Amino acid sequence: MNANKWLKVVPEGLYCAPGDFHIDAMSPVATNVVTHGHADHARAGHDRVFVTPITADIMRTRYGEDCAREMHPVPYGEKFGIGDVTLWFEPAGHVLGSAQVVIEHDGTRVVVSGDYKRRRDPTCAPFKVTECDVFITEATFGLPVFRHPTTESEIAKLVKSLRLFPERCHAVGVYSLGKCQRVIMELREQGYVKPVYLHGALVRLCELYRRHGVDLGETIPISSIDKKILRGEIVLCPPSALADRWARSLPDVLPCNASGWMQIRGRAKQKLIELPLVISDHADWDELLQTVDDVKAREVWITHGREDALTHALEQKGIKARSLRLVGYEEEDND
Repeated sequence: MNANKWLKVVPEGLYCAPGDFHIDAMSPVATNVVTHGHADHARAGHDRVFVTPITADIMRTRYGEDCAREMHPVPYGEKFGIGDVTLWFEPAGHVLGSAQVVIEHDGTRVVVSGDYKRRRDPTCAPFKVTECDVFITEATFGLPVFRHPTTESEIAKLVKSLRLFPERCHAVGVYSLGKCQRVIMELREQGYVKPVYLHGALVRLCELYRRHGVDLGETIPISSIDKKILRGEIVLCPPSALADRWARSLPDVLPCNASGWMQIRGRAKQKLIELPLVISDHADWDELLQTVDDVKAREVWITHGREDALTHALEQKGIKARSLRLVGYEEEDND
């Protein structure tokens, strides 16, 4: 196994020398392979970008048609070449369009997971296990304390709160790409048929999900209605909006936040969240370990997150592991 010789960490991020391309580069490069549409992984300004078709749509929606000089959308499972390297995308289960990057070169297969989760998400394709020699994983929740509850139980808390406090407007902080649409779909699956009201920052990406076949039911931009009618209703907004004057204009607002970090009570209390909902788009501790077992990699590289605990746990299992200590991937807002 010689992936160390041709796959390296450089200031822009992870770099594949025989293909002369980067993966999720932090700054503009000649050729970039993008795993998913979150802003800390998909940035504008590259010459050539290889992505899934949906992530290409997300990037154009967020950054404009000229976000890259050349955009090369490639469907899941379709092999393509860059230089002396063969690549393809497989679903990562993180958000709509998210992908793992499978790289084959010189007899070695490497899988770059990007961000991922293993549990069901009604808005995107599920994570696909791909056996490999080297697995490159995130570790956002790479501590044994992080074991996420079921999403169904967290959504049930929100529905129960609506019954208990019908006079209060439930404002739920959600990231605009992925978490917003997932919370809506989880509510629909529990029989919630009323309109879901949206902060203006969430509207465009909800429209994008609809274009790709995700039926979100009725959603209404909050800018188009009298806020007095929002008692007993659900309003989705960016987490940052919960702390500003916008939220205080809602009638008797009950602040909620949907994030894996809500498992830490101190964070919820610090942000004045009355109803923390532990809903994450990242693998928890058990899912990280299970995934390493599933892909049967002899070596694991860890990009970002809680690398030390995961490295130790894998070494205890006899798996060679090391931290890449990549910086620039945010952990707060997109979960």
